[in-house]
Amino acid sequence: MSKKDLSSLELTDLTELMKQEGQPAFRAKQIFEWIHKRGVNTFSDMSNLSKELREKLEEKYSLANIKMVKKYVSKEDNTTKYLFDVGNDNIIESVLMSYEYGNSVCISSQVGCRMGCKFCASTIDGLERNLSAGEMLAQVYEIQKDIDVRISNIVIMGTGEPLDNYDNLLKFIKLINAKDGLNIGQRHITVSTCGIIEKIYDLVNEDLQITLALSLHAPNDDIRKQIVPTAKSNEIGDLLKAMKFYADKTKRRITIEYALIDGVNDSKDNALELTEKLKGIMCHVNLIPVNEIEERDYKRSNTERTNTFAEILKQYNLETTVRRKLGADINAACGQLRRSYKK
Repeated sequence: MSKKDLSSLELTDLTELMKQEGQPAFRAKQIFEWIHKRGVNTFSDMSNLSKELREKLEEKYSLANIKMVKKYVSKEDNTTKYLFDVGNDNIIESVLMSYEYGNSVCISSQVGCRMGCKFCASTIDGLERNLSAGEMLAQVYEIQKDIDVRISNIVIMGTGEPLDNYDNLLKFIKLINAKDGLNIGQRHITVSTCGIIEKIYDLVNEDLQITLALSLHAPNDDIRKQIVPTAKSNEIGDLLKAMKFYADKTKRRITIEYALIDGVNDSKDNALELTEKLKGIMCHVNLIPVNEIEERDYKRSNTERTNTFAEILKQYNLETTVRRKLGADINAACGQLRRSYKK
């Protein structure tokens, strides 16, 4: 029987567990701070606990323990890509991006992905397993220890579909936001989804203040079905209705992610159609030059078509940015390094 992972427990649950072990409540807080404030991943390092308690914890419980196997630093912009082993040679990716406003980490929520998006390397080998909340947290903690600088923003946009790992996602958000942990504000957390409609509605009821980003990538269902297989069961009209409901209820502006693919979804007509679809939705459009991967023949839009697309959206009062391409020399796009490492 596998041991219970203490790094995935909220403080209230950890307190109850310590009570069952005959320990005072403050022990739970000590353990919680060791895990979530100091990033410790072994019980033996918890020096303010008795040796007897540390040995008991080691015997009965576990901590999320991921191992860095590769680190790549871009010579162009210092973007850093991490490959972590989460056990049984299961490899995940995380990315550190430095901006003027702070250090942002993009983390994975699953080992692999089953969504099947045609331009993404993460999904080529399918889904292997979900990550626990502790394993998601460990990516942030290990990177923070590596650079010895506080992480200020988190994007759950790496390998995997976060809403396909819903319960662990919620635990992660609560734990990273905990005042006795890193206490990263929910407004500094972005969750990216390719669109699981029922989970978007569920998320509305969680009373969170995170930013929700939708990987839309097309102005109509015909194009979207070519590149995002989940579109066959989630039509754009229903998807955008759910996103508008989220924005209206939470008063949080959503982000529309749109990967520009040459000759597929980057024409002027595509841009005009997109403006119609997004009318009345409190959103920001993030245009992304698609990352080219060897397993697919999609090519990114050229600069002229990208700029024209952006200008059309702006003319219709849609706040739009073109994502700065980071880490191009280290294959920082989702799934690329993980796949090449496994090969």
